[in-house]
Amino acid sequence: MAVAVQESTRRRGSRARPPRQPGQKSWLPYLLLAPAVLLELLIHIIPMFVGIWMSFVKLTKFFIANWSAAPWAGFNNYRIAVDLNGTVGQGLLRSFLVTIAFSLLTVSISWLLGMAAAVALQPVFRGRSFMRTLFLIPYALPAYAGILTWNFMLQRDTGMVNHVLVDNLGLMSDRPFWLLGGNALTSLVTVAVWRLWPFAFLTLMAGLQSIPRDVYEAASVDGAGSVRQWRNITLPSLRPVNLVLVLVLFLWTFSDFNTPYVLFGTAQPPKGDLITFHIYNASFLTWNFGSGAAMSVLLLLFLLVVTIGYLVITNRRSRRA
Repeated sequence: MAVAVQESTRRRGSRARPPRQPGQKSWLPYLLLAPAVLLELLIHIIPMFVGIWMSFVKLTKFFIANWSAAPWAGFNNYRIAVDLNGTVGQGLLRSFLVTIAFSLLTVSISWLLGMAAAVALQPVFRGRSFMRTLFLIPYALPAYAGILTWNFMLQRDTGMVNHVLVDNLGLMSDRPFWLLGGNALTSLVTVAVWRLWPFAFLTLMAGLQSIPRDVYEAASVDGAGSVRQWRNITLPSLRPVNLVLVLVLFLWTFSDFNTPYVLFGTAQPPKGDLITFHIYNASFLTWNFGSGAAMSVLLLLFLLVVTIGYLVITNRRSRRA
């Protein structure tokens, strides 16, 4: 009886929904993708093309009310930005070098800390879940709240960092300025690493889960120590994960704006003058949006070149391996 009811229901359903003819297209996938495509156009694509257009005009504070009246500048904004003999070009180059140093230090330290924590928390022991959760707290905290807390901690007279280093531990005789002078880059790297290394830890820990434990047990039986197992098993197995992780960390750090803005405010020190913050000041402090847009386009081109070059090099190495 039940079989007959199911067969009758199936026949009625087939009559209600005729089978799709060969070559007939379904619009449902396009309808489902339409909101995402629309938002991508409104949030990223259209503003990007507007920024490229702004880089070719003299858009200053005199033309903010009427953008179409801004005179055409051609490549003049780009020539000023890359002219190393001029003040603008020298400032952009100095900011670029500071950003390179900041990105390399942040990515390297974040990867090392993430790898060390992921390897250390692979064995099963009491409290492992608590330690994993504890390590992920900086990544889960809102960026502004965490960086603002570091701003208070790094204050010269009232900050906790100087209180611990000078008053409690006696490691320094005088209270240094962490947000000014040469220590600005050290503070910037410290805060950025504190925010990013949990992401490296989470990614590498997920990658380690895919490595069979039998491989480590066989290597241990053959006499391979922990360091040799890490070098010959862990690193090669995590190569695809590391390729993506390093690229993502570099793009995030090189285009980081929140960290210097919240940490230093609008008066950034030369050692903490990251290129995104430099472009912001060139646009909104001098009200020269054409020059700032040209710098942004140059930054976009640099990141595209780095990304494409990185992918080409890593793909060639993967094929050789």
